[in-house]
Amino acid sequence: MSRRAEFCKNTCPICKRSRTKGGIARWFVKNIDRKVCPMCHAYEREYKKRAYE
Repeated sequence: MSRRAEFCKNTCPICKRSRTKGGIARWFVKNIDRKVCPMCHAYEREYKKRAYE
């Protein structure tokens, strides 16, 4: 498991909130963050699902 994917899953406050509570954080990760964040790209490669799911 890569460090970046692990960071996105366990440490990143925006991604964690988007997966648990949704709302504005989910919209932000879905439309903006996952396009520019290297941690989100690593998470999607590692777990085969979107960073906000």
